[in-house]
This record gives sequence, structure tokens and C-alpha cells, in this order.
Amino acid sequence: MKETLHKITATLMALIVLLSTMSFSLDMHYCGDRLVDFSMFDKVDTCMMKAEKSKDSSVCEVMEMETKTGCCSDLEVTIEGQDDLKISFDKLTFEQQQFVFSFTYSFINLYKEADENKVPFRDYVPPPLLRDVQILDQTFLI
Repeated sequence: MKETLHKITATLMALIVLLSTMSFSLDMHYCGDRLVDFSMFDKVDTCMMKAEKSKDSSVCEVMEMETKTGCCSDLEVTIEGQDDLKISFDKLTFEQQQFVFSFTYSFINLYKEADENKVPFRDYVPPPLLRDVQILDQTFLI
């Protein structure tokens, strides 16, 4: 369960970094109030139909023939991503560099493997057994 949670968290963090640094633009072409063309990566194609404002109202009517005045419009929405994600160690103060070094050193030493076959009483010799006191007193641990 813990490994799955770590994998999900790592994937989400990678996606957040990817999406925060990605730049893209949306291009939209409107004829009147209607969206005619939409493009995410390229420029939009202008419509072959021309739109004309009616003389008696402010509503655009789509006409198939060419007109003198058109009410088509292009809209471009650009979203810029971050560019300054890399931190340089040149800009860190001496105290900050010292902290980073000591933190890294202590973190690496935290996971060093201990000697597996370390026996603390290897050189200890038990006293000689003159008599078995438990059997003489008949006291047994159950």
C-alpha cells in the first residue's frame, strides 16, 4: 500500500511540474457569435463565409458572398509556463550551502547498513556452572 501511494504521489508531482512548465496557445475564429474554428497548436483558418452586419440590427448574419464589412474576429489565448525552475548554487549564501551539505551528509548516513553479524557478547565467557539452581529449588518458568 505504501509503495503504491509513493508511486501515485511521484506521478502526480511529475504531472504538476510538466503542466506548470508547459506553454500553449489557443486560437479561435468567430463569425459573429458563433465559433467557427478552434486550434490548439496552429493558427486557425479563416472561414470561407463572410459575415455582414444587418443595417437595422447589431447581429451579424453569415453570408456566402463577399461583403464590404465583416464581423468575423480572431481570438488568441496564450498561456506561458514557468522557465525558472532550476536553482543555481551560486546564489546561495554560505550558511545555506552549509545547511545543504550537512543535510545531504546526514541523510546519506541515515541509510547506511549496520554490521549484520555484530555480536556484543562474543568475547564474554560465562561463569562455570557449579550447580543448577532452578532444578535444586524446583522453580520453573512456564
